[in-house]
Amino acid sequence: MSRNLELLRQADKQQDLVFRTPIGAPVSSSGRLPRLDLESVTKEELAKLVQRLFLMPGPDRPRVVAFSGLEHGNGCSWICAHASESLIAQGAESVCLVDANLRAPSLHRYFGVDNIVGLAESVLQTGSVRNFVQRLSGTNLWLLTCGFHTLDPHSLLTSDRLRSRIVELRSEFDYVLVDVPPIIQYADATLLGQLADGIVLILEANSTRRETMRKAKESLEAASLRLLGAVLNKRTFPIPEFLYRKL
Repeated sequence: MSRNLELLRQADKQQDLVFRTPIGAPVSSSGRLPRLDLESVTKEELAKLVQRLFLMPGPDRPRVVAFSGLEHGNGCSWICAHASESLIAQGAESVCLVDANLRAPSLHRYFGVDNIVGLAESVLQTGSVRNFVQRLSGTNLWLLTCGFHTLDPHSLLTSDRLRSRIVELRSEFDYVLVDVPPIIQYADATLLGQLADGIVLILEANSTRRETMRKAKESLEAASLRLLGAVLNKRTFPIPEFLYRKL
């Protein structure tokens, strides 16, 4: 099984997709296994997630994807941010990360940038969408923060202006990753998912209940949204690593 992240299901194909990392570092002379390098494993799993979502050949490959946790604290923003970085590392020419979590924005803090001009301002003001995005660290990764203006989230997310901005982002960048609020708690994820090519759900191991996942999937189906997959985050492995070699 995957060491840290697990893509559980690609719902539109109705098949299970399980990531497997290379099993087992070499055993030391004492017979003990070296400590698992979680940082390296996490990067590897994120790379696999990006490959499955964005880089597989085919006409239905998504370019605009929404990421939503089922509940607060599932790690959705973290995974969305790292997936965008992994996409750039794997050769994407341009990627725009959008913080559409107007309830609890966090991506500006993660990247250490200002949140004065962003998504809200792009909806309220005119001009190219390029006037509202920030280029990160001289790379081809760009960030559209949620913005500073206080605006009723529902009014913003249902505006025609927002729809046109997403269309503009699609034309300006190769890929657009959108961080949205938890799908169970707000309708925002469904509204934003309708503007994207599909949605990825973030589950938390040993926390997210099966019934919660079922309700989330039903709400997506009711809105005719494409569920691209689900990521199992914060998974732990209580048994010794060598036993996983035998699974």
